[in-house]
Amino acid sequence: MLKFVKHHMETIMGIEIFPIISFIIFFTFFIVVLGYLVVQRTSYFDKMSLMPLDDNQASTNKL
Repeated sequence: MLKFVKHHMETIMGIEIFPIISFIIFFTFFIVVLGYLVVQRTSYFDKMSLMPLDDNQASTNKL
């Protein structure tokens, strides 16, 4: 089965560009997310980490 798929992929012209494009998209996304996390202020993360413990808001799921 794998030989059939491999042979079929080798017959497609320009197929070698798709793994390169996929890697570039993944790497760019990873760098953007990493940059976003580095630039964010720690006060934002502290605020977000305390949100589940915040009792000041009324609960929408009342039993």
